[in-house]
Amino acid sequence: MAAAAGRKVAVAAVQFACTDVEAENVATAERLIREAHKKGAKIVLIQELFEGHYFCQAQRMDFFRRAKPCKGNPTIIRMQQLAKELEVVIPVSFFEEANNAHYNSVAIIDADGTDLGLYRKSHIPDGPGYQEKFYFNPGDTGFKAFKTKYATIGVGICWDQWFPECARAMALQGAEILFYPTAIGSEPQDGNLDSREHWKRVMQGHAGANLVPLVASNRIGRETVETEHGKSAITFYGNSFIAGPTGEIVKLANDKEEEVLVAEFDLDEIKSTRHGWGVFRDRRPELYKVLLTLDGEK
Repeated sequence: MAAAAGRKVAVAAVQFACTDVEAENVATAERLIREAHKKGAKIVLIQELFEGHYFCQAQRMDFFRRAKPCKGNPTIIRMQQLAKELEVVIPVSFFEEANNAHYNSVAIIDADGTDLGLYRKSHIPDGPGYQEKFYFNPGDTGFKAFKTKYATIGVGICWDQWFPECARAMALQGAEILFYPTAIGSEPQDGNLDSREHWKRVMQGHAGANLVPLVASNRIGRETVETEHGKSAITFYGNSFIAGPTGEIVKLANDKEEEVLVAEFDLDEIKSTRHGWGVFRDRRPELYKVLLTLDGEK
């Protein structure tokens, strides 16, 4: 008897330079999503906080005006309409206002336009040029897996990608593909520091350790923000990529050009490989209590 056809899903990462005009960026995102759809993509990832410049270079109270509630958010509504029209899944990154709290969030939009819920960024960085703790409360959703029309997916946000526990938690909940919208580039305090290869290898490890494909979307371009101490600039290095389930990079963007990356995976075949490899069968969670400590002491 011939083997049944696998469940094949094409995923996409888009990459572009942001202006600081929301309408322009949302229009660019829509144009690239449409291009990804024409290439066959069913799930399309947009970069982190794509509505404007990466404002976290500065600690400015006026930047809180950029935050919007999830309900009634015009960008999310527009992406819901687009998702329904094209029958694609779109994780939408946005600066969320929730009463007196603020979060770096992603709304998961299913292929019929349904909002499946939120993930709020759990790990919040606080360093030169990336002063997110000034703006964002630590996420309170926990790591989640979302069952979409085409696949069960997990979404982490930028700094989350450096933590293997995040990827494993999503995979344990059934995530078949991991997505990481990102904003990362040069370091204002050290012009010689270039993290792009480290950044890619860490996420390739998440894909390989959990035997799932992984999609990362990053912005490009140089953005200058007026801070309380003068001007600060970051050159975002792009390098958006799609990795396969052994961590291999199957699609890679460069550091300067707008791109739409698309790759197709047979999720049933990957599932069989994952189960046979035993990475979840052979776990020993009773030995992992040390993960709950800071210094490794029991």
